[in-house]
Amino acid sequence: MKAIVVMFDTLSRHYLPPYGNDWVHAPNFQRLADRAVTFDTSYVCSMPCMPARRDYHTGRPNFLHRSWGPLEPFDDSMPRMLSEAGVHTHIATDHNHYFEDGGLTYHTQFTTWEYIRGQEGDPWKGELDEPSIPENVFGKNAIHSDPDQFAFYRSVFPEESDAAMDRLRFLARQDWVNRGHMMTEASQSQTLTFDAGLEFIGKNAAHDNWMVHIETFDPHEPFFTHDYYKALYPDHYDTYDGPMFDWPWYGRTGNHPMEAEHLRFEYAALVSMCDAHLRVTCPEAFAAEHMPRYGARFVERHPEIRIDVSPGH
Repeated sequence: MKAIVVMFDTLSRHYLPPYGNDWVHAPNFQRLADRAVTFDTSYVCSMPCMPARRDYHTGRPNFLHRSWGPLEPFDDSMPRMLSEAGVHTHIATDHNHYFEDGGLTYHTQFTTWEYIRGQEGDPWKGELDEPSIPENVFGKNAIHSDPDQFAFYRSVFPEESDAAMDRLRFLARQDWVNRGHMMTEASQSQTLTFDAGLEFIGKNAAHDNWMVHIETFDPHEPFFTHDYYKALYPDHYDTYDGPMFDWPWYGRTGNHPMEAEHLRFEYAALVSMCDAHLRVTCPEAFAAEHMPRYGARFVERHPEIRIDVSPGH
């Protein structure tokens, strides 16, 4: 058994050419679909991040009896069961919820695991100096630096405690800190996550009985990409004159049509980055939740590995 599982978080089928989208630049997703079985009646079970991971590990719907939470001691975990049967399981991920209170005990079901830092408000780099933040920002991008936008967000969620909202402001600040350490695509956590997966595959291609699970938080918000991927959408970015905005708050957007339209292109640019990392390598099991950088060098180095494809929900 040699299995490669790739998971993207919050990858919408409405932005993928195999499901009918005709404007998002994602040719490699289409190439994958041309060589694959594409499920068109497969539906998500438990929507949020960690409940969906419990579905994946156990094969049972988490949402029927519980909300967000860890894997329970009585749960049967698929990666753990494979490990106990002699299959080496490995996860490479930048999904920071795996390592927070309330979301723990999933990564430890794998034989080995690797965590890439920096996504979202991951408490990664400790900097007491104020981070560099553009003057004209909007949405969650602004709630640390703009008191008015924080007050508005606070009014939208009056049920949230002061402690919860202060925590959100910290996450917004920390995201700006983290971005200062990911100034190139090569240093972004998505790229490093798939590099780590490639490293595992390259080192173990000659062996049998392994499964590697490569999971990136992208394209979950914030939709952080560099200019190369934005340039794929010149009709929008050449004319957009609004605020910097790639991190939406959870609420209605009807009062901000320009910003909402801009956000769709920010998301599309991040999907294009995911597509670029997909390149020419096809994973065996391909899934999305709430869906790399497999380089052509893997195909060239390891033609002995025959990979069939089953893209999931």
